[in-house]
Amino acid sequence: MSTSSAGTSTPATAPALATTGSTGILGGYVAGMLADAGVAQRLLVRDPSRAPELPASTVLPFAYSDREASLRALNGVETLFMVSAAENAERLAEHRAFIDAARDAGVRHVVYTSFVGAAPDATFTLARDHFHTEEHLKQSGMAFTFLRDNLYLDFMDAMVGEDGVIRGPAGDGRAAIVARFDVARVAAAILRDPAQHDGITYELTGPEALTMAEVAAILTAHRGTPVRFHDETVDEAYASRRKWDAPQWQYDAWVSTYTAIAAGELKRVTDDVEKVTGTAPLSLQQFLER
Repeated sequence: MSTSSAGTSTPATAPALATTGSTGILGGYVAGMLADAGVAQRLLVRDPSRAPELPASTVLPFAYSDREASLRALNGVETLFMVSAAENAERLAEHRAFIDAARDAGVRHVVYTSFVGAAPDATFTLARDHFHTEEHLKQSGMAFTFLRDNLYLDFMDAMVGEDGVIRGPAGDGRAAIVARFDVARVAAAILRDPAQHDGITYELTGPEALTMAEVAAILTAHRGTPVRFHDETVDEAYASRRKWDAPQWQYDAWVSTYTAIAAGELKRVTDDVEKVTGTAPLSLQQFLER
């Protein structure tokens, strides 16, 4: 049975492993896997009422940008699983603030979910924020492990419009798409023995690199209805997304997801999932069949 703490201090018996993101899909998978393995953990959440009820868990409120709440929640933590914050214009500042709080609270090791190809000049705009987050972690003095995830298999079906078309300027580029479930398996394995993964960056991919046309063909077979890929120009991509009211950074992120594929920055296939977990990652076909 889980215990909950929404007060101003950390329970003296709180576990030394903390996980963020347990109210989301990826973090929820990781927290559940750790609980199934009998690992005690703190679930750091913005809204304690939404935290999953897991054995040997302590629920503590926090927010990435709330230094005082983060310091309380992280007091006594040795290992932290840091799921990247929700996409927003201030995400990098939130990451830096939380990393500083973790350092000051005495956290020893941070496992962070980054993105494949993270670099200051990455085509995918949000991968630049991941790079700067990684650099801030490196400079913090804490031990670190980076999980650079590729695009998620989980999102492929949602990329199809109501007319059965995937639209974006991806060209014939390929992406080594990975299931969130497989990323979670890697994270859970690392969190059970973090010292063995100190200073390592893992590129987490599926077993194959697919073009968007190939993704469309696989989805067609699974759905039983036609799905096709339309290779937009960059201008067309921005125009087609203007039907949604969003800030400019969000339009840039949406479009650059596809241009990063076209640029070949997401095509590398690795064996890192199997290397860490002992089991190969799911393909898109296998994922859809589950």
